[in-house]
Parts: sequence; structure tokens; C-alpha cells
Amino acid sequence: MPRFAAGLEYDGRAYSGWQFQTGLKTVQDEVQRALSRVADMPVECVCAGRTDAGVHASAQVAHFDTTAVRSERGFRLGANSYLPQDVSVAWLREVPEQFHARYSATARSYRYLVLNRDSRSALAFGRATFERRSLDAERMHAAAQVLVGEHDFSAFRAIECQAKSPRRFVERIEVSRDGDWVAIEITANAFLHHMVRNVAGLLMAVGHGESPPERVADVLASLDRKTNAATAPPDGLYLVGVRYPAEFGLPSQSVIIGRLLKTVPSFKE
Repeated sequence: MPRFAAGLEYDGRAYSGWQFQTGLKTVQDEVQRALSRVADMPVECVCAGRTDAGVHASAQVAHFDTTAVRSERGFRLGANSYLPQDVSVAWLREVPEQFHARYSATARSYRYLVLNRDSRSALAFGRATFERRSLDAERMHAAAQVLVGEHDFSAFRAIECQAKSPRRFVERIEVSRDGDWVAIEITANAFLHHMVRNVAGLLMAVGHGESPPERVADVLASLDRKTNAATAPPDGLYLVGVRYPAEFGLPSQSVIIGRLLKTVPSFKE
């Protein structure tokens, strides 16, 4: 059966996350409904990374199988005509049968955006986390480097996390400032439930002086979620890249939101 991969963008504010949940509005449900209408038969999608309620994506990837005969352009434009304005298919192409949106991915990259000034923004509401206290991005960046490499991230996972192993390999973490914007960028082979938001919460505590930089290493070594800072809000979190082996020829990232996502991480092969 032919298999297709699709690159998806969405504003997660109106959704209870990616994954289908009975009685709740989810991104998966919207995408599957739109593709099913184009295919004129039921279509089920598998994504690269299940985002939580309120989390956004500029480069989510999902695959689906169908015997419906449609062109790649027909599927893409047809789906977009049925999708709500806050979800779109950026690209779509046929892929080999062995491709799997989740298991074929070798890395995922998230960006956590913080608007760091003393006045809230009407335009960034729900699309960035607002922090009134001044953040020291250089201090945050230095403290974050102890998380690079393979570690047991038990202290950074949600209680309800269902991952079989808490070990993950983090390729890079960078914290930078551009005017009033502070960005935390993290690339790893995979992520635990709430892992990025828990990293962001701890780094923000370090950034505004509530915690010393050494606390990051202490929390990591503790393997205990209770030693960590509060989980950062979902508003500023974006899935901005998924990397696959070059043989599949798929885009690894997408820049769509202009100033808000003006740069994306460059994956290192």
C-alpha cells in the first residue's frame, strides 16, 4: 500500500495536543479527518513526536497509508482546504514503505521562546512564554551544557510519562538572546514527556537568579522530578525540526513564522 509523509504546521493553542483523545479536540483528529475526506476513505496518521496541549509545531512529520489515487499536490492542497486555519500541510510526498515518521527519525529539535520584558505582548500571547524578571541567557547557556550527552533524564520527565527508558541523548542545547527574546534550543534523539518544558523551567530559574547554575547538574544527578523547578508553560514550545536519514529526501525543518521563528537549528550529520 502506498505510504505518504506530510510536513505539518500548527498553532497548538486550541488543541489538547497531537494525539487523538475521545471527546477532545486534537491535531491528529483534524489532520486525519481532512485526509480522509480527500482520500474518500479512512486515513490514520502516525507522527514523529506527540506534542502536548498548547504546544506548537513548524515541522511536525506524519505518515499515512492509503490506496486512494491522488497526486502529492492533490493530497496537500485538498487537505489544506478542509483543515482549520491553525493547521496546515506544508509539504507532502510519497515515501518508501519502510519509512516510519516516529521510528525512522534520528533526531528531533525543539525551540522554547521566552518574551523577556516587563510588559506583556498581545501579539505573542499563547505563542511565547512571558517572563517579567530579567533572564541572563549566557548564564542559562553555560548551566545547560551539563545536559549534553546521554543521561538518565528521570528528573526531567512527567509523572505520567510512559517511555520505557528515561535515557536520552542530547546533541546540543543553546540559549541565546535577541533583544527581548530568549530562545532555548535543544536537539536530541528523542524526548520524554514534558522533558523540554522541565529543562526550560529549570534554566529560567537559573536565568533570573532563583537557582545557582550548579543546580542543573544536581537535578540531573538526583533522578528525582521533585528536585526540579516548576514545569514551564506550553505557550513557548515549538517542534521545529525532525531529522531523517538522507535516503528519504525529506525536509528536516521549516521556517514559516518569520520573526517568531526566524532561525532554526542546523542539524549536524
